[in-house]
Amino acid sequence: MPVTYEHHSEGAIITCDNPPLNIFGQAMRAGLQSAITRARDDRPKRLIITGAGRSFVAGADAKEFDGEPQSPHLNDILADLVDLPFPTIAAVSGPALGGGLEIALACRFRIASPKATLGLPEVTLGIVPGAGGTQRLPRLIGIAAAADLIGQGRTIAADEAVRLGLVDILADDPLAAALAMGINVLRRAIVADHRPAPRQDEAAIAAAHKLADRRAPGQNAPHIAIDLVAASATDPLDTTLVRERSAFLGLRQSTQARALRHVFFAERAAQSQGKSYPAPERPISTAIVVGGGMMGAGIAYALTFAGLRVHVLETDAAGQARAEANLDRLIAQGMERRAISDLQDFRDRVTFGAGYENLPAVDLAIEAAFESMDVKRTIFAALQMALPADTILATNTSYLDVNAMAAELANPDRFVGLHFFAPAHVMKLLEIVRGDKTSTATLGQAFALARRMGKIPVLSGVCDGFIGNRILSRLRKNADLMLLEGSCPKGVDDAMRGFGMAMGPYEAQDMSGLDIAYANRKRQRLREQPGVRYVPIADHMVEVLGRLGRKTGAGWYDYDASGKAMESDAVTHAIYKASDSAGVKRVTLSKDDITERAVLSMIVEAVAILEDGIAARPQDIDLVLVHGYGFPRWRGGLMHFADDLGLPVVLTKLEALAAADPLSWSVPTLLRQLVGEGRNFDSLNRDGAIA
Repeated sequence: MPVTYEHHSEGAIITCDNPPLNIFGQAMRAGLQSAITRARDDRPKRLIITGAGRSFVAGADAKEFDGEPQSPHLNDILADLVDLPFPTIAAVSGPALGGGLEIALACRFRIASPKATLGLPEVTLGIVPGAGGTQRLPRLIGIAAAADLIGQGRTIAADEAVRLGLVDILADDPLAAALAMGINVLRRAIVADHRPAPRQDEAAIAAAHKLADRRAPGQNAPHIAIDLVAASATDPLDTTLVRERSAFLGLRQSTQARALRHVFFAERAAQSQGKSYPAPERPISTAIVVGGGMMGAGIAYALTFAGLRVHVLETDAAGQARAEANLDRLIAQGMERRAISDLQDFRDRVTFGAGYENLPAVDLAIEAAFESMDVKRTIFAALQMALPADTILATNTSYLDVNAMAAELANPDRFVGLHFFAPAHVMKLLEIVRGDKTSTATLGQAFALARRMGKIPVLSGVCDGFIGNRILSRLRKNADLMLLEGSCPKGVDDAMRGFGMAMGPYEAQDMSGLDIAYANRKRQRLREQPGVRYVPIADHMVEVLGRLGRKTGAGWYDYDASGKAMESDAVTHAIYKASDSAGVKRVTLSKDDITERAVLSMIVEAVAILEDGIAARPQDIDLVLVHGYGFPRWRGGLMHFADDLGLPVVLTKLEALAAADPLSWSVPTLLRQLVGEGRNFDSLNRDGAIA
């Protein structure tokens, strides 16, 4: 039974029991309603609600949100709980999230384990609390704290919950403490509904809206939730509870909520994908990182933070000193964020060295060196000579051929791509690149490591740029074409940020350096390929103008001493000159035109990636774009967004572009197939069938 009820002489206990996290759906709601009805008849000295195992109630079953609401409804159940004439206690032994916390908020008294976590994270799924959370929480902790927690969907630890007034006391055994609590203390406890309305705080509400704009740009739910919190100070409780429920029901089937749920379930599927491979007999606990630049330092920090012992390897003493300085900066930042609890232990698990002599025997060695095949082959030749034969060798390459690197290794089955994203200690995406000879055991170790590091793992096949950078390259080519035909860097960047991207393609290139993309174009010899419409503007920027981005103070934009970007006359002149040379009559492109063409170009490349078998499922591409490239989470990722547009609509638009410019545009066979069968990309997530 998902809910049990026991009546003893000292009180009654309702236990939510749906392992492992006591996620509740219709059956648990019905059980809770029945138990509360029994308690009303029994009139116990106290009623305790708790959770079995290590969780209280970790929220609702989000899968139910795709259908119509099913009775009984939690808001009605909690109204009955609030009206009980005897003391009610929430004994919180683990996560109390979403509807789980709303259950606790409807009790008169809350006791939590020091290890418990509490929060109302609904806005991260595009909805708002729907069972009193926005109204009861501010009556306990005030407008400012409630708007902050609910508006961000933030989860807090038990000690912070006590400081705020959300939890009354901490106890190692909350259920035992609830049974032992003095009856006079419990009788003085007042349920949130009967407490005074919180004091208005317009400044806190304005600050919460501003923070939501920064941390969740383009999303509706945080602002609706914050306004509901504000209303708790001014409007009658019965009115605001109805308003909150209406907002919850209105949002749960919204485009944003469906998109955010899609990403949520895609993340869960990615994190469980490692179960498809052999479980490691012994987890990776030691590693070498070759290269102590910013990427290598970020990888070393992330590995150390995950509990590994890490040796950072450089070529000489000067490089070693730079590597130590880079890691010192990251450690200092970690201390400032209070992410590192034991500084000495962290430092003790990191060592530095120069050269390949006397390397420690490790489970994993990963290179984060210059993007050159010759450089990387030299590194791996030295590593396999210096390390045990069973050490996993990994490359962090962003573009280069993983199979070509593995070809000269004695044990290519122990070789894998681990493509981190900068900054590696912050970005959650990890592309795991499977070479032709990478063993399933090695993949099992890679997925286990990703899980230990808290990364979102996505499996990729071998191609130039893998999943994310291959799509990025296509976007950049199309953006350059739009420069040629009538736009400018700022126009493209503004349009893409307006769509919800974290950065536009030109400001992103200036951040990473124009020389990186230039080197890739030269390596691919794109200018020499037949049947391709090549736009030379980006090459001209590097070869003639010497503009490499922020690091040289000039790229697609000019930069002043403070780093502020300004449009460049030199770049504008180069663009117009290229248009004249190509015989292109420039036509002003609107923001909508730019956004549509940019997104369509990414969709075309993504479909090709599926056709080539580089990505297994469309939702993997969604995760790569969301977690690695700033695609708006609230749009669900690239392929989910295409489904929302409607694949027949996408097909029609691509056919028109291909007819006008067949050198730049084509219509993928898979897209035609799906439209002909009346299917969408999500159908491939469910059944994986690509005929």
